[in-house]
Amino acid sequence: MSSAAPSSSVRLSDLTHPVVAGLISVIVNYGGTFILVFQAAKVAGLSPELTASWVWSISIGVGVTGIFLSWISREPIITAWSTPAAAFLVTALATTPYAEAVGAYLISAAAFVVLGLSGWFERVIRMIPPGVAAGLLAGILLQFGIGAFGGMTVDPLLAGLLIVAYLVFKRFSARYAVVGILVLGLAFLLVQERVDLSGLRLELATPIFTMPAFSLNALLSVALPLFLITLTGQYMPGMLVLRNDGFKTSANPIVTVTGLGSLLMAPFGSHAFNIAAITAAIATGREAHEDPSKRWIAGIAAGIFYVLVGVFGVTLAAVFMAFPATFITTLAGLALLGTIGGSLAGALVDPKAREASLITFLGAAANINLLGIGGAFWGLVIGLTAYAVLNGRLPQRASRPVVAPQHVNGQSS
Repeated sequence: MSSAAPSSSVRLSDLTHPVVAGLISVIVNYGGTFILVFQAAKVAGLSPELTASWVWSISIGVGVTGIFLSWISREPIITAWSTPAAAFLVTALATTPYAEAVGAYLISAAAFVVLGLSGWFERVIRMIPPGVAAGLLAGILLQFGIGAFGGMTVDPLLAGLLIVAYLVFKRFSARYAVVGILVLGLAFLLVQERVDLSGLRLELATPIFTMPAFSLNALLSVALPLFLITLTGQYMPGMLVLRNDGFKTSANPIVTVTGLGSLLMAPFGSHAFNIAAITAAIATGREAHEDPSKRWIAGIAAGIFYVLVGVFGVTLAAVFMAFPATFITTLAGLALLGTIGGSLAGALVDPKAREASLITFLGAAANINLLGIGGAFWGLVIGLTAYAVLNGRLPQRASRPVVAPQHVNGQSS
């Protein structure tokens, strides 16, 4: 599955950073986007039991597929639910019976299995110029970097504390910067009593099977958009995150395994899960581990945390969602600074592709939304068009994966 060299033995000291990277990716995912799942469930009129089943199915599915893919590839394959698809379902489930929506989930998942087995998606990924891929990733992540400092307007004490602490940790112990701000931030919130854990009860979730129904309307209005949105908004940038940090795992088994997982979990409420993009970048860079061959541990750790959340249904998800938004956005932005810097540097390395890469970066950062398709897709389309116009044609096959430079402005990326 992977062309990477076999991983060396793992020592206890190798666990801290990748485990924390996995934990942060999970916190950012639940704290930042999971509210969309609850909103969609409310729009659909689902009972608390069906909502808990949705949480169970998607968390367990994401966790198991992430653990499996990371283990067999020895690369940090972070999986997640489709966030743009969840946003789409907030409106789609208002007019679609739940049983028909489940049928649409099955059809979309089956399409991803076929796509993975066909090998077509991997061929497309390999044709994207490295500079354009790096520009796309930098553009996608830019909003998270801005969000790290935007919190100063809303909650200057919390955001300021995290930013200053990050700089101090970077200066004296760069390896522990992200670990340090996570621990310090949580301690600060607990001291200020801004995270209420008094009502926390660990209750096991019970999966509920829903018999799927199929209709032409659900096929066209739910299954097809779900497939396209997940493909362009999650799989495409997610694979480019891996390529950007030098990992070479083929897209084919990733698409196939996550498609199969979605197929199995759909009757219990899971809408779609896939390779992650934003949260994957937290676990694929040097902040996760200096040695790339040890970063796969972050994928295992994230998967375990997802399974734990899934076992206890809504309970732990609600805890992560209780964190202040400023804490989530600042933590995510600071954890991604190295990746953003490395991606920008990688986008500008090749003079031949520099302008097209810059256009890709700006197009993705603009977060264009047309025809229900998000900014990652349109940024890539604009960038590839610019590359073809400026260079006469697209490359038949990218010669190498994008590898972020080791140092940006004197700091490890």
